[in-house]
Amino acid sequence: MAAGRLIIKTEFLPAKYRGYMLPLSQVFWLSGSLLIIGLASVIIPTIGWRWLIRVASIPGITLIMAFKFIPESARFNVSSGNTPAALATLEHIAKMNRAVMPEGKLVEPVLEKRGRFADLLDAKYLRTTLQIWVIWLGISFAYYGVILASAELLERDLVCGSKSDSEVVVNQGVSEEGQSPCHCHVFASSDYRTMIISTVGEIALNPLNILGINFLGRRLSLSITMGCTALFFLLLNICTSSAGLIGFLFVLRALVAANFNTIYIYTAEVYPTTMRALGMGTSGSLCRIGAMVAPFISQVLMSASILGSLCLFSSVCAICAISAFTLPIETKGRALQQIK
Repeated sequence: MAAGRLIIKTEFLPAKYRGYMLPLSQVFWLSGSLLIIGLASVIIPTIGWRWLIRVASIPGITLIMAFKFIPESARFNVSSGNTPAALATLEHIAKMNRAVMPEGKLVEPVLEKRGRFADLLDAKYLRTTLQIWVIWLGISFAYYGVILASAELLERDLVCGSKSDSEVVVNQGVSEEGQSPCHCHVFASSDYRTMIISTVGEIALNPLNILGINFLGRRLSLSITMGCTALFFLLLNICTSSAGLIGFLFVLRALVAANFNTIYIYTAEVYPTTMRALGMGTSGSLCRIGAMVAPFISQVLMSASILGSLCLFSSVCAICAISAFTLPIETKGRALQQIK
């Protein structure tokens, strides 16, 4: 869903505005993150986490009805031979902006063949595709890793390697064979405040991220933020105060959000229209793999070794930084390509 929305925005926005407008959409992602934390602080202590999931699913259900109001990309319609639909969309946009449609006709070659998976591995895009996949996997791994690690550090108070005195042991589903009990520490209001503060970090670097994307370029900007992400994962190893932990998590959330902003823009810009949705879709699949692996590191491995888990996160981010720096194509100021 996120990839589709970004593709449509990319194809509607002029090149000079893409680097500014796409990162600003992060504000809405942030709003949703803050909303779910606020709901959790109210619902979980009163009626339980199952009700939180039920309430959180309501916006997604209502969103289905909103899809019919989202116009199809005019660029896609033209390339598919549906010029009247593209004209209708552009006329609607002109009317909304109180502008006049320029004179002329929409001329674009009709594409007989849509993008195929094999096109992503064509010689022209092979290196770009493989490096993008590595970056997407690593960014997702780091993004969900820092979110889950934040909860783990707060829940178990493992910042300095010691258990919290307030830890509560809750036996859930202990069988006769003697399975290990579930160690649970109910979040206090201060823990929810910490989560909110660190989440706000996702928007903190947006101005710098926008400047970096537009002046340094997509590749260099991404390599810098990925390198800084690797550094701050290592800094979490430092035995620090609660304020220090909040500060590190705040910066980390800002960095991983900046990474996502940049790779979203780069991936949408680097592929031509025939392959854009396919490129974003396959990258999104790698993103989900990173998200699936992250809990095993940020919760399971972190319970056994904080140093090992944080160093693993840092190493993956360092690899992604190198991959971003060596990407063969820079898309800053580059017009969207129509065909391969």
